[in-house]
Amino acid sequence: MSANRHLGRIVALQTLYEEDFRRECGDEAFKLGEVLDRNIARYSETIDDKQFIKQLVSGVAAHQPEIDNIIRPVAPEWPIEQIARIDRMVLRIGVFELVFTADVPPKVAINEAVELAKAFGGDNSSKFINGVLGTVLRNKEAQADKSASQKPKPDKAKKEDKTV
Repeated sequence: MSANRHLGRIVALQTLYEEDFRRECGDEAFKLGEVLDRNIARYSETIDDKQFIKQLVSGVAAHQPEIDNIIRPVAPEWPIEQIARIDRMVLRIGVFELVFTADVPPKVAINEAVELAKAFGGDNSSKFINGVLGTVLRNKEAQADKSASQKPKPDKAKKEDKTV
């Protein structure tokens, strides 16, 4: 399953990369669903979990503004638009899996993103991706801890008011 999901992430990366490139070029005929179907079809004999890829691509596309807003403060020296396209897509996939999915353990999401960066990014991409996603995870955990500590505690058994 994990090797299958790894290939699924590669297909998702390929699809999201093409979307980003074609939209930047002003391609108004671009249809994400058609490109996704084409890319999945190329690997149809080796990919079992096609739904995973569709959820990943549609999730990243649907949450892109939120994802970019998560990335910006943890990589302030690198405006989103200046991050290499492949690194930007890998980061978006990683952040989506860390923040918006519950079925992927955080360490797996980060490790998979680092592996994608090693395979498709530049010399320093994997370190950059690892650093950014590690910070996103720490921020998420800190926010969860803060939320948990702010939850109202259950009241102790209330004494009955027995006025006679």
